[in-house]
Parts: sequence; structure tokens; C-alpha cells
Amino acid sequence: MISGRVQDVDTAFGWLPGPLKMVLSHLKATDFDAKPLGRYDLQGNDIFVQVMDVKTKELSETRPEIHSKYIDVQFMWRGRERIGVVSDNGKNVVAEDLLAERDLLFYRNAENESIVELHPGDFAVFFPSDVHRPLCAIDAPEPVRKVVVKVAVSLLAK
Repeated sequence: MISGRVQDVDTAFGWLPGPLKMVLSHLKATDFDAKPLGRYDLQGNDIFVQVMDVKTKELSETRPEIHSKYIDVQFMWRGRERIGVVSDNGKNVVAEDLLAERDLLFYRNAENESIVELHPGDFAVFFPSDVHRPLCAIDAPEPVRKVVVKVAVSLLAK
């Protein structure tokens, strides 16, 4: 996992692979109040953006997840959230396996999660080895505008 602020993309994250730098630059330069909700492509199915208005939930109402084909770049435009994160140790009990259909697998729980908070302008990058539990409320559930960019793992393997 990598986290930071998009305002620092040019100074602190120059070492990132090209596709991730491009995504962070796009996030920094885009007014997501002007973007409609839903999906749009940056690079076909290799890199696409999902703009969503959602509400955070109590931790007990969320499930940890992983992806195998895509890296998640999660960006907070408006609101706040906590995200639990831990390396996948292969011992978590699967609650729902949707990897074939949606590149999404939910675990029942994940032990030893660390917490990352996202505030407006913050991002977090989750790789296939990162179990993450997004949209957890900080104080109480609240509406957020969140952007998730999916980056094909294959782009970084080249």
C-alpha cells in the first residue's frame, strides 16, 4: 500500500511507475464536482475511473476485500473515511468470491489491520497483496464523494 496527498504527486512520488504517476496526476488535475457519477475510461479497460457518492459505515458493517487483476487507487474528493489494511497472509476466511466476475473477493474478517484515514485530497494505492476495508466511518457515517481508479496489474508487469 502507498498513501499520500495528490498535491505532492510531482515532488514526493516521482519514483512511481508511469501508469500510477499518470493516475495521480489525473486525480490532482480533475474537478470531480464537475464529473458525473459512474465510470469513464482513461486507457480502455486497462485504466478506468469510478466516481461515486456513497456513505461510510460502521466498521462492523464492512468487509475486507482484495482484487487480483487490478490495483485500486482510492481518492477522497469530499468527506472522510477510514480504511483498514493488512497484507494478505492467505489465512483469511473467504466470505464471497467474485474474482472471476468482478475482480473482487471479500473476506469475513482480517486480523491485525492498520487504519489509514482519507480526507479530501488524500489517496491510497492498494495492490493485490493488500487486503483493504474501505468506507469505514471515522466518527459517524457520513456521505462522501470518492473516486476509485482501477489500474490493470499487467501494466506494471511490463
